[in-house]
Amino acid sequence: MADVASHGGERVRAAEVIAALSLATDLGIGVPLQHGLESTLLAMRLGERLGVDPDTASQTYYACMLFYVGCTADAEVAAETFGDDDALTTYAMPARFGSRPEMMAGMMRALATSGSPAPVRAMQMVRGMPRAAREFKGHVTAFCEVAQMLTDRLGLPGSMQGLFAFLVERWDGKGLPGRARREDIPLPVRIASVARDAALQRMLGGAEFAARVVRRRAGGAFDPAVAIPLADAAPELLAPDADASAWEEALACEPGPHLTLEGEGIDRALGAMGDFADLASPYLVGHSAGVAELATAAAQQCRLEAADLVKVRRGALVHDLGRVAIPVRIWQKAGPLTPDDWERVRLHAYHSERVLSRSRFLAALAPVASFHHERLDGSGYHRGTAVAALAPPARLLAAADAYHAMTEPRPHRAALSPGQAAETLGREAAAGRLDPDAVTAVLEVAGQRVPRIERPAGLTEREAEVIGLLARGLQTKQVARRLGISIKTADHHIQNAYAKIGVSTRAAAALFAMQHGLTAWGELPIGRTRDRS
Repeated sequence: MADVASHGGERVRAAEVIAALSLATDLGIGVPLQHGLESTLLAMRLGERLGVDPDTASQTYYACMLFYVGCTADAEVAAETFGDDDALTTYAMPARFGSRPEMMAGMMRALATSGSPAPVRAMQMVRGMPRAAREFKGHVTAFCEVAQMLTDRLGLPGSMQGLFAFLVERWDGKGLPGRARREDIPLPVRIASVARDAALQRMLGGAEFAARVVRRRAGGAFDPAVAIPLADAAPELLAPDADASAWEEALACEPGPHLTLEGEGIDRALGAMGDFADLASPYLVGHSAGVAELATAAAQQCRLEAADLVKVRRGALVHDLGRVAIPVRIWQKAGPLTPDDWERVRLHAYHSERVLSRSRFLAALAPVASFHHERLDGSGYHRGTAVAALAPPARLLAAADAYHAMTEPRPHRAALSPGQAAETLGREAAAGRLDPDAVTAVLEVAGQRVPRIERPAGLTEREAEVIGLLARGLQTKQVARRLGISIKTADHHIQNAYAKIGVSTRAAAALFAMQHGLTAWGELPIGRTRDRS
C-alpha cells in the first residue's frame, strides 16, 4: 500500500489516508468503525450495476468515503442543542433522507433527553425546536464548506470539491441549500447518498428493511434510477461479506488510476486530518498544527535523525484524531468531569491508535501519535506505558503537547502564561513524568518562536485578528467588546474577511484560521475544576 521511493522520498496512496479519515468520521458521527468503508463498497457495487463511466466511479468512491467529513463543523452547537450524546445518530440520521414529517419527527426526538419523563421530553422538544430550526441551515452550510476545504488538501482532483456542495440536496428539490434538483445534482452524489443511507438502514434493520426504506424514498430524496436498482438487487448488493476485511476491500476497489501523495502532499493531508479533529470545539482550534510546529522545532533542536523528525511532525498532526470519538459536551464542559467522562477522555488516545493502525503507512506513526499522554513513570494513559517503551519522538511529542495545551484556554480554566506553563512543565520533568531533555528542547524553542506578520488572502491585521477570535467561538458582540470597537465595525470587518477568504460561516473561517496560523488566544468563559488538557 505505502512505499518508499528510491531516493528516500515517501509515497502513499491517497485512498489509504482518506480511508483512515473515513474511520475517524465514523467515530465522529457515532457509527461502527468501517461503516463508511462498507458504504463505499456498496456504492461501488451499485455504480457497477448502473454501468457508470470511470470518472463517475472514481468520484463516487471518494465522495462516499468522505460523505461525513464535515461532521465536526459546529459540533459544539449540536452538543448544546440536542438531548443525548448520540441523539443525532440515533434519531435524526435515520430520517435524514425521509419525508418532511419523518425528518421533523427524527429531529424532535433528538431534542429530548432519553429516560426523562414524558412531560419533560415534550417541553424539551417545544423549547428546542425553534433553536434547531434556526441553526440547521447554517450547520448544513458549514458542513458543506468545511468538507470542500478539507478535500482540497487530500490530494483529490479539483473536480471533487464541487461535489460536496450537493451533499444535502434532494432529488425532489427539497434539500439544502435548495439550489439543485434531479439531474442538477451530480450523479456521484446521488449514488453516494443512496449507498450511505442503505448501509445505515441495513445496520438498523437488515437488508430487507433497507431495501424497503430506499424504495420508499425513491423520487423524494433519491433518484429513482439509482434507488430502485439497489432495492431490486438488495439480496445481492446488501449482503455483507463477514469474512472479508472492509479496509482491504475498500482499498482494492478504488478506481484507477490510483492517486498518490508525496512529500509535502502527505503533510497537507495529515494536517487536514488534524484540523478535522480540532474543529470539534472552539477551544481546540489549531491545537494539532500548533503542537506539530512546536514538536518539530524541538526535534530539530535535539538533532533527531531525519526519519524520527518526520515521525514527530506527522505524529503530532494526527495525535488527537481520537478526540472526535468523545462527546463534544465533555470537551466543552466547564464543571468537574464525572468518572465516566474522565474515562472517555482517557480513551481518546486509544481511538487515535485505532484509526491509524489500519493503515500500514500511518501505523508507523502510532507509537508517537497515540502515546502523547503517556508518562515516563507509567502514570499516563491510555496504556500506562513507562519509560522503556517510550522512544525519543514520543517523549518530545508528549512534552510539546503538554506545553501547548497549557498555553491554550479550556472551558474549565484560563490559558497559562508561557512562564507558568514552563514552570509546570519543569515540575513534571523533575517528578520523573516527562523527559528532561524533551522538556528542555520544547522550552528553548518555545522561547524563540516569532509570530507571523504577513497575513493570507489580503487580510488586514484587524481582519486577521477578528477571524482568530471568531475561530475561538466569540460572537460579533463579544468580538467588538474584546477589540474595543462598535458592533457595526466588528461586523464590517467580519464581512470583509469572509469575502476575502471566500467563506460564509464561522466553522469555515475557523478552518481557514487553523490553516493559516490565525488562531487567537485570549480569555474565554471558564469555570473552576481540575486540570485537563
